[in-house]
Amino acid sequence: MKSRSDEPAVRPLTPADRHDLVSLYDALTLGPKTARPKQIAEIMAHPGTSVFGAEVDARVVAMATLHVLPNATFGGRPYALIENVATEQAFRLRGLGRHVMQAAINTAWDQNAYKIMLMTGQKRGAQGFYQALGFDSEDKFAMVLRRP
Repeated sequence: MKSRSDEPAVRPLTPADRHDLVSLYDALTLGPKTARPKQIAEIMAHPGTSVFGAEVDARVVAMATLHVLPNATFGGRPYALIENVATEQAFRLRGLGRHVMQAAINTAWDQNAYKIMLMTGQKRGAQGFYQALGFDSEDKFAMVLRRP
């Protein structure tokens, strides 16, 4: 059983954390590694967006991005989108991803979101991770259009 001191430090990240996040963003993409600190700071500054991180030894090693978006239906309650969930390879299977996801989920509910959506890559093998957190694929069918 973990002691309280073994719990990871999970917090909303700030632009000061952007350099730690470059490798996490790059781990997300199967294509060219293109994450840059300037773009990461812009994401963090976007209204309704929060990036949560888990720290180990004063370094951010896991993250999840939450976007809470305005909505015209469901009584005007916002909806949320979680994306860019990543944990450094050396720190996987320690519960860090679950902790950053729970911080994002709690924040979405605290902001009165009526639903939280996410998409995960079919080749990532992460469906079971998200299902264990309560997400399912019964309600929505996700599609992607990429610019050529």
